Amino acid sequence: MKPGDHLMLVDGSAYIFRAYHALPPLTRKSDGLPVGAVAGFCNMLWKLLAVAEDTSLGEKPTHFAVIFDASSKTFRNEIFGEYKANRSETPEDLIPQFAVIRDATRAFNVASIEKDGFEADDLIATYARQAEEMGAHVTIVSSDKDLMQLVTEKIIMFDQMKDKIIRTAEVIEKFGVGPEKMIDLQALAGDSTDNVPGVPGIGAKTAAQLLLEYGDLETLLGRAGEIKQNKRRENLIEFADQARLSKRLVELEQNVPVDATLDDMAVEGVDGPKLVAFLKGMEFTTLTKRVAEATETVAETIDATKVSVDHWEGNGALDAASTRSDAENSPTAMTEALKASAFGQKIDHDLYERITDLDTLSAWCDAARDQGFVSFDTETTSLDAMQADLVGVSLALAPGKAAYIPLQHKSGVDDLLGGGMVEGQIPLRDAVSVLKPLLEDPAVLKIAQNLKYDALLLSRYDMNVVSFDDTMLLSYALDTGRGGHGMDELSQRWLDHTPIPFKQVAGSGKNMITFDQVPLEAATAYAAEDADVTLRLWQVLKPRLAADGMTRVYESLERPMVPMLMRMEKRGISVDRQMLSRLSGEFAQGMAGLEAEITELAGERFNIGSPKQLGDILFGKMSLPGGKKTKTGAWSTSASVLEELAAEGHELPRKIVDWRQLSKLKSTYTDALPGFINPDTKRVHTSYSLASTTTGRLSSSDPNLQNIPVRTESGRKIRQAFVAEAGNKLISADYSQIELRVLAHIADIPQLKQAFADGLDIHAMTASEMFGVPIEGMDPMVRRQAKAINFGIIYGISAFGLANQLSISRSDAKSYIDTYFERFPGIRTYMEDTKAFARTHGYVQTIFGRRAHYPEINSKNPNMRAFNERAAINAPIQGSAADIIRRAMVRMEEALTKSTLSAQMLLQVHDELIFEVPENEVDATIPVVRDIMEQACLPLIDLSVPLQVDARAADNWDEAH
Repeated sequence: MKPGDHLMLVDGSAYIFRAYHALPPLTRKSDGLPVGAVAGFCNMLWKLLAVAEDTSLGEKPTHFAVIFDASSKTFRNEIFGEYKANRSETPEDLIPQFAVIRDATRAFNVASIEKDGFEADDLIATYARQAEEMGAHVTIVSSDKDLMQLVTEKIIMFDQMKDKIIRTAEVIEKFGVGPEKMIDLQALAGDSTDNVPGVPGIGAKTAAQLLLEYGDLETLLGRAGEIKQNKRRENLIEFADQARLSKRLVELEQNVPVDATLDDMAVEGVDGPKLVAFLKGMEFTTLTKRVAEATETVAETIDATKVSVDHWEGNGALDAASTRSDAENSPTAMTEALKASAFGQKIDHDLYERITDLDTLSAWCDAARDQGFVSFDTETTSLDAMQADLVGVSLALAPGKAAYIPLQHKSGVDDLLGGGMVEGQIPLRDAVSVLKPLLEDPAVLKIAQNLKYDALLLSRYDMNVVSFDDTMLLSYALDTGRGGHGMDELSQRWLDHTPIPFKQVAGSGKNMITFDQVPLEAATAYAAEDADVTLRLWQVLKPRLAADGMTRVYESLERPMVPMLMRMEKRGISVDRQMLSRLSGEFAQGMAGLEAEITELAGERFNIGSPKQLGDILFGKMSLPGGKKTKTGAWSTSASVLEELAAEGHELPRKIVDWRQLSKLKSTYTDALPGFINPDTKRVHTSYSLASTTTGRLSSSDPNLQNIPVRTESGRKIRQAFVAEAGNKLISADYSQIELRVLAHIADIPQLKQAFADGLDIHAMTASEMFGVPIEGMDPMVRRQAKAINFGIIYGISAFGLANQLSISRSDAKSYIDTYFERFPGIRTYMEDTKAFARTHGYVQTIFGRRAHYPEINSKNPNMRAFNERAAINAPIQGSAADIIRRAMVRMEEALTKSTLSAQMLLQVHDELIFEVPENEVDATIPVVRDIMEQACLPLIDLSVPLQVDARAADNWDEAH
């Protein structure tokens, strides 16, 4: 070695354990031998050799060696018998991999060095000082703080996992002192991992402060009596010898009588055929291909058989494996055991890596392909996937093995001037070119939480996610009704871990920043944790599908909805901005007219939007009956209270109800909808939630398009503002009385089933059955009463509720309900049987097997118990209807494509689907849509009543409906 040379020393023992704990379990397919640590080691070493030419590490290494621990006992155990006594036993499956990894090192044609009685750190210290004295530069590949005492101007460290160089400045930044004081700092602070005792009560921060004040350990101990803090002074005096002992333990030996010389480490370059043969023998397909391409080796001509056999001769690995039973030694048993071990790791943010170059990103993607799955998440600037910018992507390959890829983080100051990307990021276009093939690879399972958002966002960057699992939907299929399905809640429930809150990295309120302004270090911890947690949740939840019998629900009703809803959201729907403006004005005039009438009826002007002022008018001034106060002492003016007063003939409450309805329509829709028009697409894009209801019904938000009233004239006017683009029509396809049909099937009601089979007016038939009147020439009011009962029974309507709805007395309402059950006794039987089932099992289920759990069904609180009973009765009916339309939606797009039709599904609103269709395809589209919806149950369920779909086309939503 000569001045100017570059020596690279790899802490091989640290490499081994990082590879073992960071990567997922892996066994060699041919014999089941564990090789996960070997695979990780080889990938890390190849990556290191590939990036060693990076100018940030100096010149390309002229000398290179991997340094290992030879044994667990060293000279330090003679000094202190309890040294490293806290270390856990080496995992059984890792033991046979030690010898393999040494062979791997030699296969890479680099020096493999170890020495009995000394740790790898001592050898590294010895060689580093030798090289420094010869005028060479040294790079120690490790992040171990024990080695930081070696850092000088010519000796640096490289944390490969974080792609970070550690010089004197970095040591000072982390510990508060320079490398020359690290030995004394560790002597004071101790090290629980290596069982170095240190001085009780003194941590690294305090140790740094003391050393900066007193200079070194001996000076500090000699002047300990001067320290003002009583406990600190007493401990330094009492444990002075323990500190000196600790110093001997942490100080690296720099004069080890080594066998190999620095010249023995001279780089000779990779021997392509030799390395390819070893990698083929290990069955590392992706790395074999990469090495073969880089070394211009024709891998197919390499015979790995002999290498594989020679490799195992005499290294004891087969003997170690053979000592276990066949069951324990099987690949499946071993893999499951390793998964359990990996899952048990605590979440450690320091293990996460930040990926800042394409080679590293490619290596991660290759690792994902090798194992066949990867967890991922996106970080963005907004919750609106149609307008958010992609800021970064996180990946996780195994518990604890996660990384963040920053792409578009900006400097806050520069951003005010219109730009300024933070350094240390991969250009977006380059990252997409590497990520896109992985995300679109059907052979690799992508795992995400609420994937629909990520998929929609990534589709805007021309990345189409295929082959996936969604942990949110796994939880929803398994545990509907048992709690929420957000990542934070699932993490706390299943992992006993609270993830970093978003506000911790981005702030809150007026001080909140978008994620592209979050510093990279904080962003890495937050984002990588999301991918890590998601992967761990998948490991917990996915096996439960089969165990709980929920595989069909997830595979047929949950997962297929994601790409389909993503496409619907991306399409959006056109709205007429001018019509919305006119309606806002019209509603404002209507509210003004009502306000005048309300003022006249009340005898004074007051704030109609104030519940307190309204209550004082109704029950204080006017002394209307039925007044009741809330917990705050104010009069209740809820909708039910006002509706009851209005039903009793009081005019003022009725006007208040009308005013509130207009006010809500104006504020929620006509005023707000223009703000939801996307500036690029000029359309409104609602967001559907798949896991927010107990029954499986979808809900929509931003904006909510499912609660626009359809029974009021004002509500229908708002629907008129949803229009087809020029040259197109909107088709509304709506299930007719689907929940009554489901009820007839589930409860097996002969009269209802026959009426549906005959195509009768079900409400008229019900009225005829109940009131003994002929269907022909029936009074519309009588039919209306039967309709209210038909739908009310499904939702557990009470006599009070029915009385309000029909403006009749409670006694008459109770009589109607009693008569209904007498005519259709199967419905009461269904209700009682369902409650009994729920009390016993804690859940009810739809005709497709979806379960809705009701943990409080046996509550001692009568109100809580009654609520759960009503919900349990309704859930199989409403849930089955929701499942039916889900199945129709999942099958719809394929059917339209197969029929060479251009129709696009835009919205789902309860039992209705909205399509946009070219005018010349309307007549051909409606029969296809109707057929798919009416046959949605088949072949899984043979419904005993026919489904009926009403469909028509028009220029706007209201006319189509």
